[in-house]
Amino acid sequence: MSTAQWILNLALLGWVLTRNLGTRRVTRATFLVPLAVVATAGAWFLRDLPTAGHDVHLELVGVAAGLVLGTLAASLTRMHRRHGHLVIRAGTAFAAVWIATIGGRMLFAQWATHSGARTIGEFSMRHQITGADAWTAAFVLMALTMVAVRLVVTGVQVSAHRSPSAALAEAGAA
Repeated sequence: MSTAQWILNLALLGWVLTRNLGTRRVTRATFLVPLAVVATAGAWFLRDLPTAGHDVHLELVGVAAGLVLGTLAASLTRMHRRHGHLVIRAGTAFAAVWIATIGGRMLFAQWATHSGARTIGEFSMRHQITGADAWTAAFVLMALTMVAVRLVVTGVQVSAHRSPSAALAEAGAA
């Protein structure tokens, strides 16, 4: 893993944690900023999506892992109203999921480019994975799916809190 990749991964982790930990007001930026990041990262890293051999299967595994991890991360956040505004709260469990995910990806990349290179090469040959670009695409798709799932779940939570029945329940609780 190159120095630039280390910096990129650590910056991504720092960005996710500083942007989400604690209690934050839900605004348009809650959705627009991550969407912009996902769109930019997708355009940058997935320009030439590998599709030979079983690369697509590996990429689908990345998407599936992103679905699971994104759902897990989203389930570890809570939304409620505070002073008339919707707020979302994420704590240490949310942080742990992101640290484990990005840290695991970094450890895998480090291992794959050093002592695990032969193992990954043999696995890739055995399973008709064409190379490092396919692995990169799978991990990028995992990360992008994870963010997208979190946004969808947050959107569903916002809708539930803004529904007429939620407003009536809040009025009855007041």
